[in-house]
Amino acid sequence: MKFAICNETFPDWSFEKACEFSRGCGYTGVEIAPFTLADYATDVSAGRRAELVRIARDQGLEIIGLHWLLAKTEGFYLTTPDKSVRSKTAGYLKELVRLCADLGGRVMVLGSPKQRNLLPGVTHAEAMQYAADTLREVVPALEDAGVTLALEPLGPEEGDFLRTADLGEELMHLVGSQNCRLHLDVKAMSTEAVPVCDILRKHAPSMAHFHANDPNRRGPGMGDVDFLPIFKTLQEIRYDGWVSVEVFDYSPGPERLARESIEYMQRVLKAL
Repeated sequence: MKFAICNETFPDWSFEKACEFSRGCGYTGVEIAPFTLADYATDVSAGRRAELVRIARDQGLEIIGLHWLLAKTEGFYLTTPDKSVRSKTAGYLKELVRLCADLGGRVMVLGSPKQRNLLPGVTHAEAMQYAADTLREVVPALEDAGVTLALEPLGPEEGDFLRTADLGEELMHLVGSQNCRLHLDVKAMSTEAVPVCDILRKHAPSMAHFHANDPNRRGPGMGDVDFLPIFKTLQEIRYDGWVSVEVFDYSPGPERLARESIEYMQRVLKAL
């Protein structure tokens, strides 16, 4: 099982310091939120992209991809009836594909609820079609770069669009590309009526990426979720992708979040 951590866990640290500490904890991958690099992907120069790759490599880490793709941007929306905005959004996602590929990443997690929640007068079914139309424009760039877009269902705390893994898979099929698959997140899955392990089994063929966290918004092992059956299920379904730690409550501090999360996950693995 390969462990990664999302870089916004270290909000005030340099990328080099975050990589060094993460590798020291035992992580072998780092997942990047683009807003930690610049306001927009187009603001990250070729030189800076090469530097980030070098820093991660020198610290023994792989940059596995991107998440929070549209966070802290303006003018983009996935589910709007406005075709011009959707086209602009698709264009920016293509820029993110190029950024991801330049960094050596192979997966982009599409959550970004503030740029996809239902707008007034738009039904969920209509929003699914708008989202599929937007993402189909991105498919050629994904296929050319060898990058997978992983659709992220989110719970009701985050928004009102794509709340279940079933809906995530439905949108995946609407897009209709091997480079558009499903991302599953423990915090989000915990809001569903179906047990987490059952969701994992059902959607195993579609799953491209996995986030480890707890409904309390902290890391794995820092709340009530028992990861033993979850990791056992990941092994049963032969999931061979990354297990990436993503937190939302940073109050414990980056050192504790990073260290305690992987120490817990390593203990769970040993217990299997």
